[in-house]
Amino acid sequence: MTNIIEVSRLAKHYGRNSALRDLNLTVTAGESIALFGRNGAGKTTFLKILAGLSRPSSGSLSIHPAGGGTSRYGARGAMGYLSHNTSLYPDLTALENLRFYAHLMDVPGDDRFLVQRIEDVGLAGRELEPVRNYSRGMQQRLAFARAFLHNPGILLLDEPFTGLDQAGSDFLQRYLLKARADGKICIMAIHDTGLGYEMAGRLVVIEKGVAALDVPKASISHVAFQEEYKNITKKP
Repeated sequence: MTNIIEVSRLAKHYGRNSALRDLNLTVTAGESIALFGRNGAGKTTFLKILAGLSRPSSGSLSIHPAGGGTSRYGARGAMGYLSHNTSLYPDLTALENLRFYAHLMDVPGDDRFLVQRIEDVGLAGRELEPVRNYSRGMQQRLAFARAFLHNPGILLLDEPFTGLDQAGSDFLQRYLLKARADGKICIMAIHDTGLGYEMAGRLVVIEKGVAALDVPKASISHVAFQEEYKNITKKP
């Protein structure tokens, strides 16, 4: 299969502290990867570098998107990035938020298209309401619509299930399963080993800035993976 993302000896230093120090990872088309690791292991830093929001201190990174994105802005336009921050404007309505981001992303379509995206995430009838009136779970669902508005071929998700209500969690699971079936790449940082194991086809544990474990799910049972994960993260 074609390598879409190639990471070699990637490092990111903040003064004397290293978030990443020698990370190697190759991702092929259609792969779904769950990133595990304790807080500070480097997961968020890695996703930000992939998304182009942070520059590595050293190492190399190449991204060759293969379709699945309507933006004209190359690799960046082929990515959908969802962080802890929803990146929504609270004083704007849901429709106004998506209208603004659609313009930034050069996404074609009128308000009917945007309203449909809002309905797709379970917020039908709330499109003209200011986002500040939304619950945390509702804001997170609207953030999905924002992040995936341009039909990206590469999904970068940082703890996407955190703060979600059940409806939002169900929607995201369905979306990610369909994205996987459609051949999109998904790289998701997640703490829940059970959910991460269920949703991904490849399991990567980042510890002290390196990939301490990188295995296809088919090669390891959930119980065995949990044991490996505990052994890796309990080391001083």
